[in-house]
Amino acid sequence: MNPQTRSPAPALPRRPAVVAGTPPADLEGLVERLEESLAALGQSLRLQDPEAIEGHAQRLHQALERALQGFQTAARQGGLPAPLRHRLMRASGQVAAQRESMVRATVALDRAMDALMPREAPSLYGARGWNGASAGSGQLLG
Repeated sequence: MNPQTRSPAPALPRRPAVVAGTPPADLEGLVERLEESLAALGQSLRLQDPEAIEGHAQRLHQALERALQGFQTAARQGGLPAPLRHRLMRASGQVAAQRESMVRATVALDRAMDALMPREAPSLYGARGWNGASAGSGQLLG
């Protein structure tokens, strides 16, 4: 076959590049769902509603997964527009604040539980007998 008569290979379809300043609608939607999930979780934390917290935390986790996938793809195609980056940084700060709030609440709950129900009752007898007498003294302390 003559190399000059060969037809060129068909071009592969190209993905549209992310152009700075004009975020694709899907990236914008990902950020909006992430922000809405954060706001809903924050509200349920303020109301101290365990069932709502659980549901909103699961939805936030799903939104974070979708956003991560979308932004990884966008980064490979040319990067993220500055406004979306700023919104993601703000959302990241909100996640950190909510995580800190949960840690504080957990520590406070643990302290309250320890005060109400000590983990170990004090032992009156050790491996060598009653702890009130010194080993080998033969004395009882009264």
